[in-house]
Amino acid sequence: MRQGDHRTRVTKMLIRKAFTDLLRQKPIQSISIKELCTHAGINRGTFYTHYTDIYDLLYKMESDMMEDFLQALKPLLDVEEKDLTPLKITTGIFQCLKDNADLCTVTLGPFGDKEFAARLINIGREKCIETYMRFFAGATTKQIEYYYAFVSSGCIGLLEKWLSEGMSTSAEEMASMAESIMMFGIGFLQQKGS
Repeated sequence: MRQGDHRTRVTKMLIRKAFTDLLRQKPIQSISIKELCTHAGINRGTFYTHYTDIYDLLYKMESDMMEDFLQALKPLLDVEEKDLTPLKITTGIFQCLKDNADLCTVTLGPFGDKEFAARLINIGREKCIETYMRFFAGATTKQIEYYYAFVSSGCIGLLEKWLSEGMSTSAEEMASMAESIMMFGIGFLQQKGS
């Protein structure tokens, strides 16, 4: 049983790698199962043992990442409100993204699933907004929601840059940088220079 589990994990990793490699080059509609299997070094029967089609593969990969993402955020979202900071939330998010770098690269690439990226951004939205409301007590809910929209888009930009550099910067450093940018805007650059 254990050897079969290992074989299944290896096969799924080969399929995932082949799929993400192909998605970097072309849209999902242009990827055939035959091409994917050739790229992964497996036969079609092996593919169909695990997935019904290309879209099922994408759905399962995204579901796995979403589950990982929720697991990464769960401890953060269960923390007592007084102990929850934007940095703790952001570090958890960047670590999860780093753990799923291949799917992030594809999701944010030209042939990515933009709806999936939007779903990721909205995870934890409510808790983040609650946290920001606590940090910025004078702000209105509407202002916080706009702030969250702005920050989310900015974090996508940071993530794209981080991915393009091979994620060589640690998740903690990225989270700290993101928090500084969120809290100090352009002043972040002046802090670093002094």
